[in-house]
Parts: sequence; structure tokens; C-alpha cells
Amino acid sequence: MRLYLLHLGTMQPGDVPVPGYLIQTADGTSILVDSGWPLSAVDDPQNPPGLSVEIRPEDTVIARLEEIGLQPSDIRYLVCTHLDDDHSGNHDLFTSAEFVIQRQHYDLAKSGHPRFAANRAAWDNPSLRYRLIDGDVELVPGVELLETSGHVPGHQSILVRLPLTGNVLLAADAVMHSSMADAETRIIYITDMDDEPTIRLSTQKISDVAKREAAVVVYGHDAQQWPTLRHSPRFYE
Repeated sequence: MRLYLLHLGTMQPGDVPVPGYLIQTADGTSILVDSGWPLSAVDDPQNPPGLSVEIRPEDTVIARLEEIGLQPSDIRYLVCTHLDDDHSGNHDLFTSAEFVIQRQHYDLAKSGHPRFAANRAAWDNPSLRYRLIDGDVELVPGVELLETSGHVPGHQSILVRLPLTGNVLLAADAVMHSSMADAETRIIYITDMDDEPTIRLSTQKISDVAKREAAVVVYGHDAQQWPTLRHSPRFYE
């Protein structure tokens, strides 16, 4: 089992990383978690309010996969933490994959919520196959999907059980920065959709899993933590 951390661009100010993740199981199954900004953002980034998107050609999800010897057709599962623009911009490139998403989140996005409209052509491509799940699910042995609504309804985080490193918890946007890890003191941002109790509940869930069984927690957009981690083509195993 291997876990690759994919650097898929940066947001300014603050050198805020946009990560994706690639899990390779012992039997050779490739699982991609999130797909970053659209490839078009290299030359024509659509900047969110107050942010500037920086994506080099080598930061695209296609380039990151190529450097570890993979093509989009090699991806068996694409786990969608959620459908914000910086997480879902290239879903349409992975037509061989099965997409795994929380039912609550998929239904919200499909209903036409404007937050998820910008990338809809990519994530709602008719050629894509979605598996809708409810709550915590073991995707394959060693990979558990954890329902962590708060940042958005139906957000999910991932626990990866590695034989040497130990368990790695990919918090994604349930907890974007280590400074937000305390459920009682966590700052609530304008980008957090759910009500405050739900946000704090998911933050506590991440904290509980981390304390109980995670050797490493990777926060979703932590500019201080990200440079200290091992990025692809290096990996955790």
C-alpha cells in the first residue's frame, strides 16, 4: 500500500496548497482522491474572491499522475471529498473510474446549488459513473471513507492504513489547517456551509479518529504543514 500526496497548485495570498492524493493498494488498485482545478487554470485561472490561483503545467493532476507512471485510465476509483472548484475540476478526464461520493453531497450539487455550478460540466459529465454512499464506508481493505459534513453537507475524509507509516488521516476540508483542529475553538469561515454544531461535530470526529488511530493527519489546505510532508513522486507506505 502506498500513498502519494499530489501538489495540484497554490492559492495566494499565503501559499495555500491545493492537494490531491493517490492511493495504490497492495493488489495494484489505483484510487485518486480529488482532481484539483481544471487544466484550463494553467493559462486562465478563475480566481475565487480574494484569492489568486497559481498552477504550473507540472501541477495538473495529469502531470502528477504521469510522474508516477499512471494515466487517467489507470484510476479504478475517484473519491470525491466534495465538489468545490479546487477539488473537482478534472473529473471528466477519468471516464474509466468509479466515482465515490456521499449521497447527501451529490444530491445537493445535482439540485443546482450555485456553489458547485462552475465545474458542473466536469463532475456531471454523462459518461461518469457515480456510487452514492451514506456515512462511513470501507472502500477497499485499508481505505475508509468518513462522512464529515460541515464544510459542506456530505463532505468526506479518508483514513488510509499503511503498513510502515501507520494510519494516515486525510482530513481534506473538514479541517483545512492544524489551527482548526480543536472543535471548541475552530474558526468558522464564510466558506463553511453547514450550521455551526455540524461543523464542530465533524471537527471533533476528525480529532477523535486522529487521537485513536492516526499516525499522521494531513490537513486540507495547510500552508505550514504542506512543505513538511513527503510529496509525489515520493510516497508513504
